[in-house]
Amino acid sequence: MSCSYGYGYGYGGLLNQLSRYIGETVTIFTASGGQSGSGFTGVLIAVNPYFVTLVTGKGPAPSCPLGNSCSKYGNYPYGGGYENYGKYDGIYTTGSITNIPIYMIVSFSHNTL
Repeated sequence: MSCSYGYGYGYGGLLNQLSRYIGETVTIFTASGGQSGSGFTGVLIAVNPYFVTLVTGKGPAPSCPLGNSCSKYGNYPYGGGYENYGKYDGIYTTGSITNIPIYMIVSFSHNTL
């Protein structure tokens, strides 16, 4: 990437500006049509010379992080943690990450605070 197009990490470059907002919620608009032309909103987690990465959908927390104390197994009152073994237990999403090529970014929006 050449800094002559404003992509660089130098002062005022797009990569420099984006990297200031890692960990924050941003909306990135791309040079595309359809749904993607409306922008991508998520938490910015990575910026490199080729792509930016957003967390666009958060996955669920573990339903039972302690395992053995959340379900029943056999005659044990709190079980051995095997009741949900092999089942999804109602989890239907694992979250999503969006990688956007730097050269497709037209603009981005962020909060002022």
